[in-house]
Amino acid sequence: MISIDVRNKDAVITALNIIQDKGVIIYPTDTIYGFGVDATNDEAIHRLNIIKGRSGPMSVLVPDEDTALSWADISSKEINLVKSKLTGYSTIIYPIIDGIVSHKILGMDHTLGVRIPQNNFCNQLAKFSTNPITTTSVNRHGNTALNEPAIILAEFGKEIDLFVNGGNLEGNKESSIFKLEHGKLVQLRG
Repeated sequence: MISIDVRNKDAVITALNIIQDKGVIIYPTDTIYGFGVDATNDEAIHRLNIIKGRSGPMSVLVPDEDTALSWADISSKEINLVKSKLTGYSTIIYPIIDGIVSHKILGMDHTLGVRIPQNNFCNQLAKFSTNPITTTSVNRHGNTALNEPAIILAEFGKEIDLFVNGGNLEGNKESSIFKLEHGKLVQLRG
């Protein structure tokens, strides 16, 4: 396992190389620490599910609004709704077109959670990656998300390939989550 400071000039390229090689990383987001893998790679997703002790839908980082909306399989009216919440610290879940990510991380009705990060490291990661990257809280299924590097490394250090250290994020909250349902955005969290 490699550990690198988020401010290191090589942090983004190191993370991208490991993700492209089916690796699992933990990285700081603008809210909490997240697990990242190539969202198109079933093997990497399977490995992450084993680490978390769960399976099912996951969200991904998106570099910008244009990309997020180009993936959408929704009406123009619904696109305007999604746009209204696609900024800040929000994850939006909506139906997407085929071929964007592995079916293993999609929700019911072919939905995907997307998030445009405000954090510079995450934004660079999303911008320069050839495939979407997962963003899911660093915890075992049913446990509280971890945000202190020492605790994260003690719990997951032997199971991951890279830890991008952004310091203690204690006190930060998870993103708000909205889901597009029947032409309306329903707030699921935060």
